[in-house]
Amino acid sequence: MPSPRLEQITPDNVLAACAIAVRPDQEGLVAPVARSLAEAYAQPAVAWPRLIVDDDRPVGFLMGFLDVQWGRDATDVRSGLWRLNIAADQQGRGYGRFAVAALADELRRRGADRMFVTWAPGPHGPERFYRRLRFRLTGEVSGDQVVGELAL
Repeated sequence: MPSPRLEQITPDNVLAACAIAVRPDQEGLVAPVARSLAEAYAQPAVAWPRLIVDDDRPVGFLMGFLDVQWGRDATDVRSGLWRLNIAADQQGRGYGRFAVAALADELRRRGADRMFVTWAPGPHGPERFYRRLRFRLTGEVSGDQVVGELAL
């Protein structure tokens, strides 16, 4: 069983984070870590980027979003999972499950009672993964992605 942890992105691990690469069939479904870090830098108030490390080996990248106004309704403020990149050779070992649970814990600590995620539907998409973690489809779409919600 893996014993992973989340680490803040620092000058010491940023290159290791950027080196995380998903499987080739997943490349069109999730942005590269470097793009995520650029978005986090541009939106530091809402981005929560973390490196997923097991022992001292980087195995993935997680980025949460915090207190984002959803759509045009100013009262609909949401937090959730923005990006999840698990290294191609590390998939299927529980790191994705760990990362989602760790983000859920962080959101609970911040007072959230729900966690959101969006994903691109399709045969190589992560829908089965998120549904196994008890995310339910909300019926909403965000761009070309479906929206899932998890009660915390």
